[in-house]
Amino acid sequence: MQTITTNKDLGSLIRTERKAQRLTQEQLAAISGVGVRFVRELELGKESCQLGKALTVVSTLGLKVIVSSRGESTP
Repeated sequence: MQTITTNKDLGSLIRTERKAQRLTQEQLAAISGVGVRFVRELELGKESCQLGKALTVVSTLGLKVIVSSRGESTP
């Protein structure tokens, strides 16, 4: 499990997983139903990326988002 605290952290995780699955940005965009530009900007950690679309890309890669409070330990 990886802790994500910034947009750049999320972008890096998405890029790493995309490459591990041997997908191009174009392929990931197509199967996620988003534009290639969105995937590029998401991987770069652009702050204005839409959360809904980002979660769609995360889900497409088979990743899941778990949110916990600061005092709560994660599994």
